[in-house]
Amino acid sequence: MIQYSMKALTADELSFKVNPIKATPNTKFEIKPMFSRQIRQANENPKINIVMLECKIESTEDSPKPFNILARFVGVFEVENMTTNEDRRTFAINATETIFPYLRAAVANLTADALINPLTLPVVPGATLFPDDRGPSQYTFNVDPKVLN
Repeated sequence: MIQYSMKALTADELSFKVNPIKATPNTKFEIKPMFSRQIRQANENPKINIVMLECKIESTEDSPKPFNILARFVGVFEVENMTTNEDRRTFAINATETIFPYLRAAVANLTADALINPLTLPVVPGATLFPDDRGPSQYTFNVDPKVLN
């Protein structure tokens, strides 16, 4: 049975940038956060796994946004008995669930500190955030931008 413990968590990058766009007072912006995750095993110790979880909101020409955000957290986990692909999937889901609340709080704090309405990401199970984690019995997570704030 897989066993793991988080040994460290670091905010690798936190940034907020206001975008100079012209908009009427009643303009609605569609805020769709993009999430990414990378999991690497340390070369010097195969029991150490490094998990990077990132949330990014970027303005583009096609989809302008009033701000850009980048929040990236890196967790260091000690993992034992991870031998099968199902063990790796379980670890990925559980590590995501462990780090995501910190990422969620960072996004809310970044926007609040910028003196705008805090952007509160929804609470989600780790198995629904990334398509690779969803098994046949899992449900799909869809972000409705109207309920993010």
